[in-house]
Amino acid sequence: MSSENSSNSSLNTFEARDTLKVGDNSYEIYRLDAVAGTEKLPYSLKVLAENLLRTEDGANITKDHINAIANWDPSADPSIEIQFTPARVIMQDFTGVPCIVDLATMREAVGDLGGNPDQVNPLAPAELVIDHSVIIDVFGSADAFERNVEIEYSRNGERYQFLRWGQGAFDDFKVVPPGTGIVHQVNIEYLARVTMVRDGVAYPDTCVGTDSHTTMVNGLGVLGWGVGGIEAEAAMLGQPVSMLIPRVVGFKLSGEIQPGVTATDVVLTVTEMLRKHGVVGKFVEFYGNGVAEVPLANRATLGNMSPEFGSTAAIFPIDDVTIDYLRLTGRSDEELALVEAYAKAQGMWHNPEHEATYSEYLELDLSTVVPSIAGPKRPQDRIELSDAKSAFRKDIHNYVENGNPAPQTKLDEAVEESFPASDPAVLSFADNGSEPLHSAAAGAEGRPTKPVNVSVEDRGQFVLDHGAVAIASITSCTNTSNPSVMLGAALLARNAVEKGLTAKPWVKTSMAPGSQVVSDYYDKAGLWPYLEKLGFYLVGYGCTTCIGNSGPLLEEISKAINDNDLTVTAVLSGNRNFEGRISPDVKMNYLASPPLVIAYALAGTMDFDFETDPLGKDTDGNDVFLKDIWPSSKDISDTIASAINQEMFKKNYADVFKGDERWQNLPTPSGKTFEWDANSTYVRKPPYFDGMPAEPQPVSDITGARVLALLGDSVTTDHISPAGNIKAGTPAAQYLDSNGVDKKDYNSYGSRRGNHEVMIRGTFANIRLRNQLLDDVSGGYTRDFTQPDGPQEFIYDAAQNYAAQNIPLVVLGGKEYGSGSSRDWAAKGTSLLGVRAVITESFERIHRSNLIGMGVIPLQFPAGESAASLKLDGTEVFDITGIEELNNGKTPKTVHVTATKSDGSAVEFDAVVRIDTPGEADYYRNGGILQYVLRNMLRTG
Repeated sequence: MSSENSSNSSLNTFEARDTLKVGDNSYEIYRLDAVAGTEKLPYSLKVLAENLLRTEDGANITKDHINAIANWDPSADPSIEIQFTPARVIMQDFTGVPCIVDLATMREAVGDLGGNPDQVNPLAPAELVIDHSVIIDVFGSADAFERNVEIEYSRNGERYQFLRWGQGAFDDFKVVPPGTGIVHQVNIEYLARVTMVRDGVAYPDTCVGTDSHTTMVNGLGVLGWGVGGIEAEAAMLGQPVSMLIPRVVGFKLSGEIQPGVTATDVVLTVTEMLRKHGVVGKFVEFYGNGVAEVPLANRATLGNMSPEFGSTAAIFPIDDVTIDYLRLTGRSDEELALVEAYAKAQGMWHNPEHEATYSEYLELDLSTVVPSIAGPKRPQDRIELSDAKSAFRKDIHNYVENGNPAPQTKLDEAVEESFPASDPAVLSFADNGSEPLHSAAAGAEGRPTKPVNVSVEDRGQFVLDHGAVAIASITSCTNTSNPSVMLGAALLARNAVEKGLTAKPWVKTSMAPGSQVVSDYYDKAGLWPYLEKLGFYLVGYGCTTCIGNSGPLLEEISKAINDNDLTVTAVLSGNRNFEGRISPDVKMNYLASPPLVIAYALAGTMDFDFETDPLGKDTDGNDVFLKDIWPSSKDISDTIASAINQEMFKKNYADVFKGDERWQNLPTPSGKTFEWDANSTYVRKPPYFDGMPAEPQPVSDITGARVLALLGDSVTTDHISPAGNIKAGTPAAQYLDSNGVDKKDYNSYGSRRGNHEVMIRGTFANIRLRNQLLDDVSGGYTRDFTQPDGPQEFIYDAAQNYAAQNIPLVVLGGKEYGSGSSRDWAAKGTSLLGVRAVITESFERIHRSNLIGMGVIPLQFPAGESAASLKLDGTEVFDITGIEELNNGKTPKTVHVTATKSDGSAVEFDAVVRIDTPGEADYYRNGGILQYVLRNMLRTG
């Protein structure tokens, strides 16, 4: 059981401990009204205040921290660091596998040091949903789902066996098997508690997740956000997450959504507003009379997009809408009563008449929202649907000039996401009854055009042109949780089929709902046949197109696109549309509501005006426009009322951890420690605890260090952490080659996160990384000073040569080092390459913390100084003294750095030590957070 969540762990300085009676049950709670000032706090900060009250220990969490949050100054910039202890951890399979690998390794280390391996268990509930591995290889056929799942198991069997072992070996760790749903939808429909009960204590459900869209659960009033794997592991093992008390943006909602406007339109409008306002690092909290008018599914959609507008969280308070949703999704009467009673007792129940004080304010009248899409490369670039054609014609010139490729534009930094390898041989498609010749050029005047004749068996002949919609996918967590848009899409499909319309033959159509409940209500409403007639067959329950798992296009279409350098488009109902992310064949990507995804599959091109361009002709030869097939609000609400019920949720989640026959029949190792397969290229035992003594060795100064990389400003974790495809010829590919893996089976870095050998080789290997040790070279290269004249080498190969000669390494960086996603491998890879210190002008908070968690000391140049101003070129030998002061239980404010040049001259400066809390100092003294936790386990027995 979790010690941090038991009543005995709190000093209870404010005498806040009390009893809450709900029906026949009594719960221990920590009352917020025991602390003056908390009544005026925003909902989200009340959750944090309760968290501190309940976990007060006098060291990392003190009465001063509690007073600081009670006396929160909305206008101040964040400066006070607090330790937040999440109630639970949620993971998906790409990011979750390394967490379980580390726990498995820790079990062995505890045993090797004479402890009990059974001690190593999550101290907070941890749940992992396998949803990131399904790829749309098969589409447009009735067996697409089954065949995609089959391929998924064949690709990922090793990882799944390992996760099945973990489910049996660890307490408080559960796995939702493949083919069940998307992690965030499973979270809101089943896993979220809203009010937790543990050891007799009731407290707010909070979570951190190893996926940025964990914020979807904010729609239920559950405070949570995405973190890197290191933070997630720490939270699982009872360690708090370090954070600053944030600014909170109050977002007032008023008015009602107009007919024809969807939740997607609202969220794209809010994304544009908040990105423009600037909310990075802040909480967003929705309030006002309009909150009651926002259905829970729409709240979840808004919470989900928090990473797209940049906030840490985007939360709704608890109210009747929350309770109704919990009831619909099958939560018990006892749970419902507790959620309501607890929220009211703690002043967390939404009262539109009581306005909290916020740091900043925005307001949206929902009645002003109009149908929208976003693109062609960022979620915040909203386009009103009425302007979509003209916007496309303007944007296409960034990709094409007079039918020829435009000069290469700078790609978005966030593109380095995975394109998992797919086997075109498993493609399938169906005859959609299309006419012999179609054209993707809908009136080519005013834009570049390059018509190409294409012939595809079973799909006939057609003309492909710039702007053709190559992918139309209803996918991702954002919208596939929302019955209003999912049923809206299906009703639009029904109306289109009844008018005799068909999807264009060049469009790869797919339907990937967030949970199996969607299939149930499609069945009950009798709508699946219409979706399938348009090619929207079920392809899987998982994150598909949105994360680049769109799978290959038909071979003939892909060839036509690449041979003629056509700029084609994708339309998806997701949250991410960065350049290069969706498909290597597609340059322009647009986010749209599920009904509009189907509308664009019918149109076949982005060069289309739904108001003036007909989608086709009906059986009587009359033009059919979008307005003729768009379902009415009443049609949608009536279908929701008749097609969705509580029993669907209860049935689908009754045995959610059991899995299908494939899952149950996986040959799975048993035992409390994992039997590592020496031949596995997916799951390997990492070296974090190799040779680790029971007591930490004194930390030492760094002498004779060499620079592995000299980097500029705004180096993100995407630059550092391995992501995307594994490219032939790189160190990671060479490793796989040497282990007998064929190139077609390389898969992605994401799928191989459980193998440190692959991940180390991909660290600092991003094709856009610019290491200033080299002139005008991009990618994972450096100079190797173990050799005469320091020739160019892969960073991994150079690091290995340095390690062989026991030469420590440092990395030099500029401003905002480590910004972006909190990728754990950005820190893990840095450490395993032999980097002992990173010296920058400034750090992004989470990466700084993660470096300490991996035993790397983060240092900053003196204020106003930089590598350039100090005339450091990276060829120097570095000595860093003063680190050893940490052995005396104190953290020095600065350490002394001497950088000696080849001519014997030296640059000297005092670097600021960015170990900011006592807990972080403990982690560093132990060589990392996992070592610290492990030694604590040995001490406490």
